[in-house]
Amino acid sequence: MKSAVLVFPGSNCDRDLAVAIREVTGSDPVMLWHRETELPDGIDLIAVPGGFSYGDYLRSGAMAARSPVMRAVADAAERGVPVLGVCNGFQVLTEAGLLPGALMRNAGLAFVCRTVSLEVGNSQSLFTSRYQAGEEIGLPVAHHDGNYAADEETLDRLEGEGRVAFRYGEQVNGSARGIAGIVNAAGNVLGLMPHPERAIEAAHGNADGRRIFEGLLEAVA
Repeated sequence: MKSAVLVFPGSNCDRDLAVAIREVTGSDPVMLWHRETELPDGIDLIAVPGGFSYGDYLRSGAMAARSPVMRAVADAAERGVPVLGVCNGFQVLTEAGLLPGALMRNAGLAFVCRTVSLEVGNSQSLFTSRYQAGEEIGLPVAHHDGNYAADEETLDRLEGEGRVAFRYGEQVNGSARGIAGIVNAAGNVLGLMPHPERAIEAAHGNADGRRIFEGLLEAVA
């Protein structure tokens, strides 16, 4: 699988994501600096990592969303290339308009860093095909701005179209309807606040995140 991990000033989870992709797929991703304007030919996966791009100045993900590389990401997403945004990557994708809604400050204004329980909302997407709908898994979170918000019409549409990929199984950050991850209408863009790249092998505490990457690998094979 030919993949790329975007790198913005301030990114601090790009290496974790690259290691996870290599561990599952056997291939090193291209590390793509934010000022690039083109993606590698034949790209199978674009990964937008977590980690305080631009120091979260202005608003989390807002400055990264306007980086030159994001125009190429939007074009690739339109062509159907899978795009995975984790934590700050989810914030970047909403700020870029590739996913609806916004990520606000956590309820209680506290940074949350622990493994949380999640319910798989839809097992029919590229990203969740290795799970069962309704299955309970555990993934780590580490964020201050993970409180998903959208108007009621958007939330109803996300739920009605089966686009809620993951839902918190407990109160974590105040997210509307417990949403932890959503996909776009075409199903090839996923944003989620928990970190699947930190749950790849038993040494991480569990390997529940591994199946996201395995499903992607199977889909593009």
